[in-house]
Amino acid sequence: SSASQAGLVNNLNFGLSWGLFPLLFAGAGLPVDRIGLLFAIYPAVWGVGQLFTGALSDRWGRKHLITGGMPLQGTAMALIALADSFAGWAFGAAVLGAGTAMVYPTLLAAIGDVAHPQWRGRAVGVYRVWRDLGYAVGAVMGGVVADLWSLRAAVWVAAGISLVSALVVAVRMYETHHRPAGL
Repeated sequence: SSASQAGLVNNLNFGLSWGLFPLLFAGAGLPVDRIGLLFAIYPAVWGVGQLFTGALSDRWGRKHLITGGMPLQGTAMALIALADSFAGWAFGAAVLGAGTAMVYPTLLAAIGDVAHPQWRGRAVGVYRVWRDLGYAVGAVMGGVVADLWSLRAAVWVAAGISLVSALVVAVRMYETHHRPAGL
């Protein structure tokens, strides 16, 4: 359950970013090419970063990367909410990508660690339902909060949710990857 809620929140951030970041950046007067570049930084850092963090979780364990990555995502969302320049948003997007790279492959590995091979497919399926639900939750929640208050308020709410999610993982999740002696 800890991994599933963290996966949902991870994708909540991504779903919110798809819908609101371009509006936030356009509202600040950025041209389309700069908005596109900002929008590409997050998944680029995430995609390249997870090539390393996935392997790193096999060496260091899962929980530390997850409990480090979730607050990093929350911090990144706060940076994006506070920023008012291309450089500030680019830095926030890069930090968000780094946090996501720490969490995304590691959560799936944690599920694989605890699921017996006979029901691993089902366990991964349940995790993915909750994780992928985060895209819709992020988009809808972000839209509702933005309509009620503002685009920045929606980003702040996502920052807060990410930090709460990190606390849930820190308290409830146990280390799932046990390294053999001598590694």
